[in-house]
Amino acid sequence: MSIDYGRFDRGRGMNYWQYDPVLQHEVERTYPGDRGWAEERFDEFGAIVGTTVAPNSDTIDEHGPELRRYDRHGRLVNDIEYHPAQLENEELVYGAGIVADSFRAPPDRDDPASMLHHLTMDYLLAYADVGLTCPVAMTAGVALVLERFDHGSDGSLSEFFDRLTAREYDDLLQGAMFLTERQGGSDVGATETVAERTDDGWELTGEKWFCSNVDSGAILTLARTPDAPDGTEGLSLFLVPGTTSNGERDGTFVRRLKDKLGTVSVPTGEVEFRGAEAHLVGELESGFRYMSEMLNLERIANAFASCGLIGRALLESKVRAANREAFGSTIDRYPLMRRDLVEMAVAHEAATAFTFDAGRAFDRYHRGDEDAFALMRLLVPIAKSRTGRMAVDVASYAMEIHGGNGYVNDFVTNRLLRDAQVLPIWEGTSNILSLDVLRALAREDAHEPALALTRDRLDGIEHDDLADLVATTRDELDGLQEALVTLATEEEEYAQLHAKELAEYVFDVYTAALLLSEADGELAAGNRRKGLVARQFVTDAFGRSAARGISSGDTLSLDGFEEIVRFA
Repeated sequence: MSIDYGRFDRGRGMNYWQYDPVLQHEVERTYPGDRGWAEERFDEFGAIVGTTVAPNSDTIDEHGPELRRYDRHGRLVNDIEYHPAQLENEELVYGAGIVADSFRAPPDRDDPASMLHHLTMDYLLAYADVGLTCPVAMTAGVALVLERFDHGSDGSLSEFFDRLTAREYDDLLQGAMFLTERQGGSDVGATETVAERTDDGWELTGEKWFCSNVDSGAILTLARTPDAPDGTEGLSLFLVPGTTSNGERDGTFVRRLKDKLGTVSVPTGEVEFRGAEAHLVGELESGFRYMSEMLNLERIANAFASCGLIGRALLESKVRAANREAFGSTIDRYPLMRRDLVEMAVAHEAATAFTFDAGRAFDRYHRGDEDAFALMRLLVPIAKSRTGRMAVDVASYAMEIHGGNGYVNDFVTNRLLRDAQVLPIWEGTSNILSLDVLRALAREDAHEPALALTRDRLDGIEHDDLADLVATTRDELDGLQEALVTLATEEEEYAQLHAKELAEYVFDVYTAALLLSEADGELAAGNRRKGLVARQFVTDAFGRSAARGISSGDTLSLDGFEEIVRFA
């Protein structure tokens, strides 16, 4: 049945789970365990996000958090004040189990849900507010690090873990990760924050430059002891509580909040540690390795948020195109708009398919499957890099589809574009991530499981309608292998020069094989939609025919519009 987007006047006031068949398909394809239970949770959460969190998020964008330096008696308090809509959103989102479900058994279950469960809820939340996905993901990240590495070296941190994974909002501690310093930026090894022992534990002195969820109750940060070596190998990981053992906040000072382009709902600031009370996590000088575990989660959560934002931008575009009349017809009846919506829909589907594969690899590794590590190390940075850029592009075009209205604050496309722009920046820019891909190839041979999986998927495709696309993708797989050999044998400077192109090439070839494999199963069941999506993706990724495709006779965007865009 075709979805009638003309019945809506905007992309909120609806259940986002029910109106995202792409998400439903990816959950069906990748979700481990009891999918029926999970789908019920996603259905409930999709309704909460669409009907309450989304309108609240529009309000919060106009009334963001504010730093209150002093109380009415002139005492230094250094507090962040929030609009009531923000507090309602947080209570609803955390109360729905977005963090807790993946760390402790839900009330009606015997075991915790997978990390893929948490990431899928992140995706749905990003339909309404990418800013809120940041503290949610960091809260899960801090809990993950404590679960894996709290060995009781400085006294057990189990109380922090319990509160980070609490279901009741009044019991909850939110998490944060403060890494960036002015002199280092992405060069974490240049960290200058100093950790010194005290009679009761540790205290930190230094400053952090870009700290999101700045008033977190459980901050993970890196610091160097006075006798530690330079670089990342000398860093240790510490947890800084929101309040000291005396119930005060005097060791952590928020210098100011950043005046950001978007993600207004999450306060980001500059922080000074002035002898801040801290707890050592794990062993000394192992901090960067521990923090990398959290960083992997933050990066894949960023990719899921990108996919959710793309879904919302596409939804707003479909609604607008189905309602906006020009020259006697709604604009979704015209060939150029149909082509635009098809290409946006295919971008959404490709990003979501790749990201769910990366999320599944991360989840398998988190549950102890070491065989998934190499694949996770390759797919996660590529997913984060590619989807962040795609989110900016799709959000920008959604604004264009709305015309002048899309450029003003009255329409959500304004906020979507502002929020999207942080997604290529958070947790590593595309350059940083591309260099990380090179490290994964060199240290973990991460290309081997990815190429093998791609080859197996292509080998398993049987439907004749896909034969030409399979042949094209095989040729590109050969090209990718050639590119990998070239970069492995050239000088490091040359490899770095082409690292970004390589990461994008992996995404295109891997995703083409994935979509074609899915299409093969759908065609066998008599459904041609996924085949149309795969054909459009392969055509866009690997080039059209001569004369920019104008003389090719291609009308795919028109022929497949109802299936691809409206799910007919």
